[in-house]
Amino acid sequence: MQLFRIFYTGMFVSFLGTLPLGTLNVAAMQISVGDGIRPAIYFSLGCLLVEMIYVRISLVAMYWVRRQKRLFRGLEWLTLVVIAALAVSSFVAAASPHQARSVILSNTIPRFLLGAAMSAINPVQIPFWFGWSTILFARGILGDRSDHYNSYIAGIGIGTLAGNCVFIFGGQLLVERLNTSQQIINWTIGGIFAITALIQLWRMLRHQDASENL
Repeated sequence: MQLFRIFYTGMFVSFLGTLPLGTLNVAAMQISVGDGIRPAIYFSLGCLLVEMIYVRISLVAMYWVRRQKRLFRGLEWLTLVVIAALAVSSFVAAASPHQARSVILSNTIPRFLLGAAMSAINPVQIPFWFGWSTILFARGILGDRSDHYNSYIAGIGIGTLAGNCVFIFGGQLLVERLNTSQQIINWTIGGIFAITALIQLWRMLRHQDASENL
């Protein structure tokens, strides 16, 4: 019963944490619209695999994670460059009548590897799970045991996939049911990426980024 409680706690937190607009879920939606549901699912599986690895590392090496602020700072700048490139690529696709998809997300890299790579350079999830794990430890919900860790991480993986599916199938709904053109979706997604990049830059300059939250 306790393992099930840990499982659905991790799943619930992960699902809710995936719903706000972000780089990975918006990219999953754009892949869904441009390439189809299956590639978008593969992309999400790559994302959640890396997220689960990060959570596992944070659980067994909390002290080490706290000291890696310089590493996270570098990852944040790399993430900012990627988000800005995604925004530009989406705007180019939207403005070109002969190019329906983002150049970056329409490349030949397997979607699973692309999701894993984009998730690996996204440091926002590390302090997010670091904080939640600390809370669950303090409340006695999560214990320092392998079976607790495994149940917790499995729940996180299911929750992340479910949250991404909202965007994956939502993108399909926009195109198929609401008759929204892919050009409009590209303009919208490009705007989301651009706003995300500006917010991240503002937080980094004001030292309110992930490295400062550790």
